[in-house]
Formats: sequence, C-alpha cells, structure tokens
Amino acid sequence: MLGIASLLVALRQRLTSATDDRRGYRDTPFWTVYDWIAQTADQRVGWDRLPTPIGLLVLVGLRNILRRNNLHDTTIEPSTLPPPLSEFEPGFLVGRNPEGSYNDLGNPAMGMRGTRFGRNIPLEHTRPEPPDRLLSPSPRLVSRELLTRHEFIPATTVNLLAASWIQFMVKDWFSHGEGDPAQRWDIPLSEDDPWPDRPMSILKTIPDPTRVEKDPSPPTFINSETHWWDASHIYGTTAEGQMRRRSGKDGKLIIGKNGLLAIPDDPALSPATLPGWWLGLNMLATIFIREHNAVCDRMKAEHPHWSDDELFQRARLVVAALIAKIHTTEWTPAIISHPTTIAALNANWWGLASKRVRLAFGRISKSEVISGIPGSETDHYGIPYSLTEEFTIVYRMHPLLPDDFRFRSVSADEVLLERTFREIAGVHAQEITKRIPMPDLFYTFGTSHPGAIVLNNFPRSLQEFERPDNQMLMDVAAIDILRARELGVPRYNDFRRLLRKEPARSFEELAGDPDVADRIRRVYDGDIERVDLMVGMFAEKRPAGFAFSDTAFRIFILMASRRLNSDRFFTLDFTPEVYSPAGMEWVQNTTMLDVLLRHLPELRASVRGVTNAFHPWTPTRKHP
Repeated sequence: MLGIASLLVALRQRLTSATDDRRGYRDTPFWTVYDWIAQTADQRVGWDRLPTPIGLLVLVGLRNILRRNNLHDTTIEPSTLPPPLSEFEPGFLVGRNPEGSYNDLGNPAMGMRGTRFGRNIPLEHTRPEPPDRLLSPSPRLVSRELLTRHEFIPATTVNLLAASWIQFMVKDWFSHGEGDPAQRWDIPLSEDDPWPDRPMSILKTIPDPTRVEKDPSPPTFINSETHWWDASHIYGTTAEGQMRRRSGKDGKLIIGKNGLLAIPDDPALSPATLPGWWLGLNMLATIFIREHNAVCDRMKAEHPHWSDDELFQRARLVVAALIAKIHTTEWTPAIISHPTTIAALNANWWGLASKRVRLAFGRISKSEVISGIPGSETDHYGIPYSLTEEFTIVYRMHPLLPDDFRFRSVSADEVLLERTFREIAGVHAQEITKRIPMPDLFYTFGTSHPGAIVLNNFPRSLQEFERPDNQMLMDVAAIDILRARELGVPRYNDFRRLLRKEPARSFEELAGDPDVADRIRRVYDGDIERVDLMVGMFAEKRPAGFAFSDTAFRIFILMASRRLNSDRFFTLDFTPEVYSPAGMEWVQNTTMLDVLLRHLPELRASVRGVTNAFHPWTPTRKHP
C-alpha cells in the first residue's frame, strides 16, 4: 500500500509543475558579471588549463549561459495526434510509469515515449540543408577516407566495459526508431567503392507523426524511448512489455537458467533481433536484472508484507537511480578524467560539501552546488524537459568498439576463444554467454581496452554490417554522418559558434597534424565550413584526460545536469519515503564494483586495487 507521507510529497508536486518561466535564469547583475568573466576566461585561457577550483567556477558560469541560451522547446511547433496518455493512477505518484508519463505531474506527457526531441540550438538553425548539399560530400566518402580503421587505436585509460556502458545508457535514453522503409537516401558511390549495391541506400528517419501536415517550420523528430533516465531498456516502455519482463513473484524480473538473460523465442520480442544488440549489452542487462532481484530480496526482508507490485516499483526506482549515479560518479569521470571534471561530476551527485558530508548529515543546503542535485528542487529552467537532437549526435561513439575480441579466463588469463564483432552481435551474443561463463566475460572486458574516439578508428565490422531485422547492409559510419545533417544539427564550425566557441580557422588548426589536415581538406574540397560535426569532434585536440571532444563536452555540461534536475525521482521525490530507507542506502552506498562482486565474486582478485570499475583491471596471470 502507498505510504501517506509518499502521497503527500507527490501531491505537492502535482499542484505545481516545475516548468515555470525561468528563461531569465540567473540574470541578475551579479550573475551577468560572473558569467561574462567565466566565458572570457574559457575563451582566452580554457577552463581545462586553470587550477581546479577556478576551473570549477568557470564551469558553473558556462552552465549558467548554456541553461539560458541552449535549451529550446520543439513542442511550440504546431502538432496534432499526440501519443495517448494513460489514465492517472495513484501509483504514478511514487513509481515510474512504463511509458514515462506523469514524471512531471503538472505536465504529465513531458518526456514520455513518443514525444519530440528538443534542441540545444535555436530552432531557426535546425532546418536541414537542401538535398544536394545535404549529401555533399558523400557520407560514404567521409566514412572511407576519414573514419575507416586501418589499425586499432586503443583508449588505454579505460576498459571495454566503458564502451558497453555507454551503449547500455543510449538504449535507455533515445532512439529515432529503425528508419522509414518507405523513404530512402540514395548515396552516390565512386567507381573504386567495393559496396555491393549502387547507389548505397540509407533509410530516412521516421517523420514526426504529431506534426501538422505541410507545416513550414523546421522538422521535428520523435523519441521512441522515454526521455527519462529510468532504466526503460531493462523494464520496457509499455505496460505490456513491462509485464513480460516480470516474474510475478516478490517483485522480481525474469532471469533465465544459470542466471543468464531470458531471450524470448518470438523474434518480434527479442532484443537480439534489433540493430545494435551485442554481447556487451547482453552482459550488462544480465547483471542489472540480477541486481534488481537482489534489491527485491533486501526489500522483502525489510518489508515482508509488501506486494509483488510494491517490491517491483521500489526496486525499479533503486536500480534506475543507481545506474544514474554510476554513470555520473564513475563512468563519466573515467571517460573524461580531467581533475576539474572529476570534481564537477562528483559535485553533481554529492555536492561540493563532499560525499562524506552528504552521507553523514544529508543535504546541508538547498543549493545543488553545495549538496548535489539528488534531493534538490525539480527545475526545468523554463523549457519542458526532453533529450535533444544535439545530445543524440554527440553520443555517437562507435569508435569505442573493437573489431576483434580475445576472451580469457579469470582464473589463469588463458585464451578461451577469439571472435570478431560480427560473431558476438545479434543472436550470437546469447550463444557466447552460454559458451563462456559470465565471470570470464566480464574479466575479458575489464582487462581489455576500447577504441579511442578519433579519426580513422571506426570499427570495420560496422562499415559493412547486416541489420538483423531487415537484412539491409549498412555502413554505420556513413549513417552517423548523414543523421546529423538530416536531423538539422549544424556542421562543426556553426555548431561551435552556436555554443559560443571559436570555430576552426583552418584545417591545420582543427587537426593539429599536416597530413590529417590535408586529408580532411581533400574530402571537403577546401571548405572548412563544410566539415561535419562528428569529423570535427573526432579531429580536435581535447582536454587532458578526455576521451571525447571539448565541443561535445558543452552539450554534456548542460544535459548531464538537466537529466537529474528535471526528474522528480532524482529531486523532490529522492527521499526515504518514496525509495524506502533501505532503497536510499542501496543507491548511495553501492558502486559498480559492488554490483559486479555481488553477482560475480570470482572477479575479486582481478579488481584488487581498482577504485573505478571502468579503469583497466589487473590481469590474473601468474607473476614471478
């Protein structure tokens, strides 16, 4: 039964939506001067070159500016036929609805599945180029010349779990769907291109079904997932899909024999038949289903009278929050390991007052800077919450994936099996988990490196990849280039200008290497303004410790906080009354290493001395 305190907390939120008019966010004289100083310091020196305390102050100013200028609402464009909204149920006050509705109780459709992506740039800059310019230069030419991997370039500061993790997150955050089978882009090919079909065909993105016909305003697109950080990739985005995942007993999810993922026999319901499914996703889905069930066991022990549904809903809240915390305080500091960003990311969750103070005394201030975002006031900064098209582009990080995998045993580091990416993707992922024990799989990923997110390091396996759902041959690199153009995301220099960063004045300045500069110049016919966003981000010099570009980081500064600020289950309702005291303790005291060792204790020796699960682990080979 729902607790009275939980109902009162949520009803208070129901009466006041956080989408108040905050377009003048921090526009007082003090903040105006502060932000001007921060932007000037960033442009003249660079936030990353300043001492950490000053760098943190600069990042606060940059985030202020981004919150005021780089959140744009696409729901203002004319619309019709909105996605159907469920009837309100009291359970939505203290639990996540599968479709993502009723998170904001004053605007219940906000962030739900089937709603529009927002924008980080003004809408007048989001109109795609005419078709002849949109296909120029050919996305296939960009793929072959600037993205093709000739030799694997490893990212040595992180392990392969970091690559699996970000794809695991993307499955939760967004999807434009599988493409429109009725509309295609035809990509012309050069005579020496070995692609088997001419022209290369790429499905267009599915049109927004909620748009008014013939409306002349810039196009909008729909997220087929929920926009919230709600672990929907584990729990499903429909009531029916969620019920298929539940065991119906003690709140638990279905898990297969030997603790492996239970893959439905029906191909229409199987994740293995969807584009993008591979072993890394299979492994993480398995481990977090086990984690959900472990949370249920703890809840059941604390509250033996709770129903199956109560246990399920509380465990879902805990696991979703735990995933958000792991991403914020562990994955991201590993992937952008500059001292300033490490401090900033920990402050996002714990506040500058520190984790120790937060755990000992709770929130000591209303300020998110002092005590962190979780438990603070919900705030959308005047714009209804959604993920953005620009966010979807900067998180295209396919170079992280290797082409070749060598699986090794955790007991002796001996080679068990060698496979290519194609041989561990789709239905082959489950075949591998049945053949190689889960501890050995995680050990392999923990002691292997992903690829660096740079030019000419795109997996060859994905440049000629057969989609499992329709058997279309895909060059994912060409698709990544085309999607940014098609979705109206500006090219590299314009993108930087719209984020108040200086554009690249020359190919040499962008690439930092004469040979690389010459190759980019040839592809773009000497026009620096035509360089694609992804190419520019992969080419640019990045801050120390960064696995991705400072340009992408601008979107991250804004959206990493926003995903927490806007979600009442991370803000107003991040309380023991909603999560339960045991649930709050689980979220705040659990790390990714704890998750792994809870379910795979065989890994203990290999993570000895490791403080972050996404840093390289220690091989267990015998030492002299």
